[in-house]
Amino acid sequence: MKKRVTGVGGIFFKVKDPAKTKDWYRKHLGLHTDDYGTTFEYRSSDNPEKKEFLQWSPMKDDTTYFKPSEKDFMINYCVENLEELVEELKKKASLF
Repeated sequence: MKKRVTGVGGIFFKVKDPAKTKDWYRKHLGLHTDDYGTTFEYRSSDNPEKKEFLQWSPMKDDTTYFKPSEKDFMINYCVENLEELVEELKKKASLF
């Protein structure tokens, strides 16, 4: 089977106070936070020479960044071929 998702590119979630949330994670869990949250660097298991990155970002609870979704969180996946995957998923959308 062809590999579609190759990793997770970002985890974004809504909170009342992003600065306070980042500060808590910095103080208690050791995350190195900046204005956007933190970026985790790791190596791809398929290609250990290649660096991969995951963005972790608490966002203000009234953000419109997730639109049109109304959800409180968003996970972005890294994919092999986005256009091809979208077309394939459209064909299978009727299954849900």
